[in-house]
Amino acid sequence: MTFQSINPATGQLLQSYSAWDGTQVEEALAQAAAAAPVWAATPMAERCQRVRRLGEVLRRRQDELATLMSLEMGKLQAEARAEIEKCAWVCDYYAEEGPSLLAEREIATDAGRSLVVYQPLGTVLAVMPWNFPFWQVFRFLAPALVAGNTGLLKHASNVPQCALAIEEVVHEAGVPEGAFRTLLIRAADVARVIRDPRVHAVTLTGSEPAGRAVAATAGSEIKKSVLELGGSDPFIVLEDADLALAVDQGVASRFLNAGQSCIAAKRFILLDAVADAFLERFRTAVEALRPGDPLDPATTLAPMARADLRDELHGQVTESLAAGARAVTGCEPLPGPGAFYAPSILDGVEPGMRAWDEELFGPVAVVIRARDEAHALDIANGSPFGLGGSVWTRDSARGEVLARRLACGCAFVNGLVKSDPRLPFGGIKRSGYGRELSLEGIREFVNVKTIWIR
Repeated sequence: MTFQSINPATGQLLQSYSAWDGTQVEEALAQAAAAAPVWAATPMAERCQRVRRLGEVLRRRQDELATLMSLEMGKLQAEARAEIEKCAWVCDYYAEEGPSLLAEREIATDAGRSLVVYQPLGTVLAVMPWNFPFWQVFRFLAPALVAGNTGLLKHASNVPQCALAIEEVVHEAGVPEGAFRTLLIRAADVARVIRDPRVHAVTLTGSEPAGRAVAATAGSEIKKSVLELGGSDPFIVLEDADLALAVDQGVASRFLNAGQSCIAAKRFILLDAVADAFLERFRTAVEALRPGDPLDPATTLAPMARADLRDELHGQVTESLAAGARAVTGCEPLPGPGAFYAPSILDGVEPGMRAWDEELFGPVAVVIRARDEAHALDIANGSPFGLGGSVWTRDSARGEVLARRLACGCAFVNGLVKSDPRLPFGGIKRSGYGRELSLEGIREFVNVKTIWIR
């Protein structure tokens, strides 16, 4: 098997790499096993210094890495640059806050002294997706390294250049080679790596089927796992919403990264009283998006990452249209080279349609009309997913009440759902379990250990 790096804007083959054989995998596992106790014994101040330096390397190489992302998976250049900066930010955050987040606690008991300490588990395998090829990795890697864990990366098969570049910058920052390795392995080889006794935990961001497979294997080996899976985030517009703000942020949330984001607004749940007014403005803004070369600053809509993903999305759209949904705009692939799909809006979406029941991972906004606030909440919470959600209203107190009732891991009022190193991130239901980022993220892969001394 070969991993092909293909420019999704042109269809051009950029690079290809052979999948690793067993000898290469064994070498990387042996390196990680040898590095794990050494890195764990490295003083935290020094680990933090290396992670801080990692942020500096990312900023210094920002243009080069952003261009690589644009070429390999189609991300707009401005979005790619922002992604590298966000990776540097998460390095800064954990380098600064790590010592306090993992500070040992002394607790009064019947002992002379009782302590809770946080110690690394060992080597963590990360199985990561292509849609944010740097950020998804660094939001796991920065806290893992600060906590004293080592890491192995199995990246998506269509971003091998990004995967190898991540390993390069990590080592450039002074992190020992064995403390982080990229594995060019097939999806079929992941289970064998999870089962290896030198791997102590696994984190996955990806699809629900991939999450089920990884969780089942990790569970059979009694190893800790964290899953961040798909989402079908509701974007609830109440009758008193600031429509200009809601439309502006709705377009950003749905069409960022060509709509290929787990936390993109997927379901626009509009109260009847405001639905037509919102949709009129929303359509105008969506039709103004300009597909094109992701390296061109004038481009505002990127291609999808692969042609097969575009075909899958179009199948969901056409079947929903056949079932009675209405195409407001777009809803078809764009002609010419590249994996481009028109910026699209589907209205009249109802239960039983694929656009209602499934996650649409691309530049298609699904519009659902609700009678009132209670109906909107029922629709929002009726999804099997529970990653993020947002509420749009001029009454922030009303919005908070509704946000507290959303069945999801991240609820925002008058703001698009986003990840932030300072806040825990993750979902419930079929969107996964566990948390990344903030205090909760760095403590996912540590041994919370009690020490009792008479």
